[in-house]
Amino acid sequence: MAQKICLPAPYGVPVLAVLLLPCLVTGVELAINNSSDNQILSTKPGREESLWCTVHNNSRAEELRWYRGDRTVNLKDGNKMNTTNLCILPVSKTDNGVSFTCKLVRNESIQISVTLDVQFPPLLTGEDPPPVEEKNDVKLTCHVNSNPQAEMVWYKDNSPLTLKRGRYQIHHTSEVFQLTIKKVDKSDNGTYTCEAKSVLGEMRKEFHLTVEDRKPVFPLEAIIAAIVVVLLTVIFGIVARREKIFKCSKKTKETPSETAL
Repeated sequence: MAQKICLPAPYGVPVLAVLLLPCLVTGVELAINNSSDNQILSTKPGREESLWCTVHNNSRAEELRWYRGDRTVNLKDGNKMNTTNLCILPVSKTDNGVSFTCKLVRNESIQISVTLDVQFPPLLTGEDPPPVEEKNDVKLTCHVNSNPQAEMVWYKDNSPLTLKRGRYQIHHTSEVFQLTIKKVDKSDNGTYTCEAKSVLGEMRKEFHLTVEDRKPVFPLEAIIAAIVVVLLTVIFGIVARREKIFKCSKKTKETPSETAL
């Protein structure tokens, strides 16, 4: 990567002469592991990867700096000038897609990067759904982590699942393989298996689905109406009974009592 650098004018040199001084062009470049191009490095978890960044075509000592993504990597003092080494040990799955960039400190526009392509076989995780009542929808979520991306298939009771339109829906991303079953019934009971296959291996994850009888649901309005009717009936019964008792008491008071002579 070429860059123009204008030298400062010596003391006492006329301004016109300064303007006429040519700007020197330097071809300072960086290389990682003897490659001057940005690159993708294929590796696997557990390996050790050593990245050597070197300055080329420099006329002075140059300080270098490493970045992991956008964060600076701490280097020892003896590992910064002209050539610097970054050791990644061990490589992990979380390093997949991460870029390691070597930059010239005095001009960080001069830089070069290596992006890790960490390859590993499929890993599946997920949990069984809670028991679900008939006529409700249920989702089986299979989380997948794989590089390269795996081919995904659903099975029911060890047989490939036939995806009936309107009954099943598939949601598939690089990290999720989800099966939705619409309005389940007792025939949906069973074991569902999420299968992932790649060139590096395969894995299966089972999900157990339990469909329960639908519990009877009473309309809230009908329940409230029934309660109101019962309460009114009780209240009217109490009122009627009090009126009857009052009339009997009044009649008894109005009847003259017999006096013995």
